Amino acid sequence: MASSTSPTQMSSSSSAGRPPTALKFARRTSSGRIVSLSRDEDVDGFGEYGNSNDYIDYAVLMPPTPDNQPTAAGGSGAIAGASSASSMSSDRQHHHPQSKPDELGSYGQGTIFGGEASRRIGMNRRGAEEEGGGGGGGGGGGGGLGKKMDRRMSFVKTNKSMLLRSQTGDFDHNRWLFETKGTYGIGNAYWSQDDEFGDDGGMSMSDFMDKPWKPLTRKINVPSSILSPYRLLVGVRLIALLLFLTWRVRNPNPEAMWLWGMSIVCEIWFAFSWILDQMPKLNPINRATDLAALRDKFEQPSHSNPQGKSDLPGIDIFVSTADPEKEPPLVTANTILSILAADYPVEKLSCYISDDGGAILTFEAMAEAVNFAEVWVPFCRKHNIEPRNPDSYFSIKTDPTKNKKKPDFVKDRRWIKREYDEFKVRINGLPDVIKKRCRAYNKKEEANERKLAKEKNGGVAPTEPITVPKATWMADGTHWPGTWYEPSSDHKKGDHAGILQVMSKVPDSDPVYGNPDEKVLDFTGVDIRIPMFAYVSREKRPGYDHNKKAGAMNALVRASAILSNGPFILNLDCDHYIYNSLALREGMCFMMDRGGDRICYIQFPQRFEGIDPSDRYANHNTIFFDGNMRALDGLQGPVYVGTGCLFRRYALYGFQPPRANEYSGLFGQNKKPAANISTQSEEEESDAHLLTGHPDLNLPKKFGNSSMFTDSIAVAEFQGRPLADHLSVKNGRPPGALLAPRPPLDAQTVAEAIAVISCWYEDKTEWGERIGWIYGSVTEDVVTGYRMHNRGWRSIYCITKRDAFRGTAPINLTDRLHQVLRWATGSVEIFFSRNNAFLASPRLKFLQRIAYLNVGIYPFTSIFLVVYCFLPALSLFSGHFIVENLNVSFLLYLLSITITLCLLSLLEIKWSGVSLEDWWRNEQFWLIGGTSAHLAAVLQGLLKVIAGIDISFTLTSKSAAEDDDDIYADLYVVKWTSLFIMPLTIMVVNLVAIVMGFARTIYSVIPQWNKLFGGVFFSFWVLAHMYPFAKGLMGRKGRMPTIVYVWSGLVTITVSLLWISISPPDDGNNSAALPDVNVDIG
Repeated sequence: MASSTSPTQMSSSSSAGRPPTALKFARRTSSGRIVSLSRDEDVDGFGEYGNSNDYIDYAVLMPPTPDNQPTAAGGSGAIAGASSASSMSSDRQHHHPQSKPDELGSYGQGTIFGGEASRRIGMNRRGAEEEGGGGGGGGGGGGGLGKKMDRRMSFVKTNKSMLLRSQTGDFDHNRWLFETKGTYGIGNAYWSQDDEFGDDGGMSMSDFMDKPWKPLTRKINVPSSILSPYRLLVGVRLIALLLFLTWRVRNPNPEAMWLWGMSIVCEIWFAFSWILDQMPKLNPINRATDLAALRDKFEQPSHSNPQGKSDLPGIDIFVSTADPEKEPPLVTANTILSILAADYPVEKLSCYISDDGGAILTFEAMAEAVNFAEVWVPFCRKHNIEPRNPDSYFSIKTDPTKNKKKPDFVKDRRWIKREYDEFKVRINGLPDVIKKRCRAYNKKEEANERKLAKEKNGGVAPTEPITVPKATWMADGTHWPGTWYEPSSDHKKGDHAGILQVMSKVPDSDPVYGNPDEKVLDFTGVDIRIPMFAYVSREKRPGYDHNKKAGAMNALVRASAILSNGPFILNLDCDHYIYNSLALREGMCFMMDRGGDRICYIQFPQRFEGIDPSDRYANHNTIFFDGNMRALDGLQGPVYVGTGCLFRRYALYGFQPPRANEYSGLFGQNKKPAANISTQSEEEESDAHLLTGHPDLNLPKKFGNSSMFTDSIAVAEFQGRPLADHLSVKNGRPPGALLAPRPPLDAQTVAEAIAVISCWYEDKTEWGERIGWIYGSVTEDVVTGYRMHNRGWRSIYCITKRDAFRGTAPINLTDRLHQVLRWATGSVEIFFSRNNAFLASPRLKFLQRIAYLNVGIYPFTSIFLVVYCFLPALSLFSGHFIVENLNVSFLLYLLSITITLCLLSLLEIKWSGVSLEDWWRNEQFWLIGGTSAHLAAVLQGLLKVIAGIDISFTLTSKSAAEDDDDIYADLYVVKWTSLFIMPLTIMVVNLVAIVMGFARTIYSVIPQWNKLFGGVFFSFWVLAHMYPFAKGLMGRKGRMPTIVYVWSGLVTITVSLLWISISPPDDGNNSAALPDVNVDIG
């Protein structure tokens, strides 16, 4: 702490027989460290960083009392002379007349509290005796206060031997605190509030609290003990691959050049593919957030926020669904309930559901969900429920009363469980209720039409039958504007009006607390508000390309900009619910931290429930989500994977980040700041394109003809900025700027929101080209993220301790392969489009470019993989191998490549946190998917590029098999698909080849066992990877379907006949191989 006397003065007033007292000026930070303010040396005697003599130097506050004033003359108890104190006080006031306790400069010059100059004097406890004949009290004129001061500073006058610890000889600081009634502060001892001196006293802990700027996130690097060997092994394996391929090229097999040629081409491609996959993994990182710091910054009372309201920006959450038959409304309703109960300021949260099918079943299920949310959301807040998806919460196997302390929890839980069961029954009964209602209304309509026709016909019933359209009716007796159960004009899929229904209004800005009889439960002191929720179904008409999910998301972007305009957007699939109620705050820590204005989105990992324990088909996909994505976070950020992503709205609009870098050179080694591009006119756009060199770097201009939407863009950009609470925060907003309450919705606003979801709104605009989700690909998610990275934005991968979101994944083999087919088809489309990473802008980092290049190339590996899987069988059929002989060089190269791959996998498992079983399941499904779905995706992509045949994909089913006894019943359902043909053919051919190879070797005159073992080893390698596929074909009882036997027989007969025709038995060769035998008869 700053002292009011200098070390020189203190030393000069010391006793003659004692060493000079060491004074140090210091302060303690909030982290516990001591920061020195002295000019001579650092302070190292405090806290856990001190030496064995703790508390050698400490600071004591000298309150301003009548006998201790800056201008008072020093008496016998003065620490320094009056003239010295006066001169120092005047200098202090001259240089810093209005210094504050929090300012760094105030510590060196003194501090002003309430207009009075106070003194912080660093004292050495070894110099506990009087120095210069002075104590801590001050000069004369003190009266009673002087005596009180003397008592407070009695450690100066107390015999030193009484205050020294008996054994160590150190100053007894605890005894001093007891005698003086001192209290610990932050690095100092201060006077308690009951002993105030003067009118401007009342000093408390808050006067000495040091509140430095705290970052909201921190980066945690992977330990060098893991990462350094990992990078070294990558280099070693790369060298081994180059040497092996060089040896393979230089040593062909003259006996089977065709076999050698196919193998060497495949091996070169595999090495290239491995490099593309491995290079972006060289810099994996981890991240952590500080939720306490986020709450302190945005939700605590301050000068700019006196009432402590939330200063966090708003979030709009999008949930997409398309077909209630494949995506059950109960699953969607549970997702909505988890969103409405999220731990985020209620007035800052808005939820939207996009029903692209326009189904009345989804509409009424959402209405039931909002009604149930009025009791479910306060229940979650009252008892801190996790997870806040009611179906998942009531299905947990652990003790629900763990860490629950309120006495009425059991009663509340029993009541809410009964309410949820009734809610499920109502949802399950909705189809019958709606159909029954429609039949009643249609019957009534027919009666009215007959009556009207009879009146028009003069009271005689017409002979012609009366046809009345079988409409779908809402509960209020009006026609449903969406799709009907019996399709009709303007009421069928692809042809219906736009629908927007705000089901829960904009909540009040202030909390609304419940009362004891709030629907049976006691919600006293619990905020019973729920966030705004809106049902949206965009208009669809024939002749318009509605662009599937990407078009639905863009419609939600426009509608939400009109209604709530949250600067951040979180999109979720209907089966992905919020598992961690604090997930939104975790993501907001990155967006609101220093440098957060450059982040376009926060991608959360996808976690799944309902997966079989063995994860037969690698549904968890942990290698990708915990390995590849974590590694990309160390570059420019992870790719966007379609769900669980928190977007910056301004970045979705196609704008550039406030700051970006450009990379040049062969490997992007030259880095320079990118020039900002201002808004250009249409005449200047062509010139700007020449300057920027890439179309993605031009600014978007064609947003549509809604002025209300255009005006919302600047508001969203400003509200999405981080808090400007530190000099290092660039492009920030002032604190307290988001405290104003949201205005209620009026009819004009809702009408404008309906207009922007019309099918014609995107005509002659840049929606889908530069703005919003990008059109033209089945995997619109990857392309959308790629465009943002191409403009210089960066993304963040947020792995939370408790999973942020959880969803479902198809565990059936057929559904899983169709899902992989869709992803691979989108990657092929990316490769043949302008979104190819070869055409990326200079703002994309080199390794990030490699990662995106691998996204478009990996399906083509299937061509070489299929060929390589047939090579062992061809080797066994022909009696030749890919090398002439299994010599030592080949085996050593093969061994070195295999060992380095295994070591790399172990280290990757170490830094990614996945299990060895997950790694092996991923390897197995890589071969299964590569020989089936990836190959089909390449063929479909080539057909689309060459012949223009459009690609259609199957919606992944969210419903399981109807078996209540087994939750994994869908795992054993066998659904035949053409994707099974190639993997099944590979299995059968390799099995037949093993049998024929053994027969050939056993019955040959000179058996060549080395070639047999080489072929058999690689055949078993193929079959081991195909084992999950074989189990999937066997079903629950392990019985092979009849079609598998039929296909196996056909393939076996075909292969045998083909081989006999190609290589028929040669009797001459067999006779020549026999030794000559001369038989002498007679």
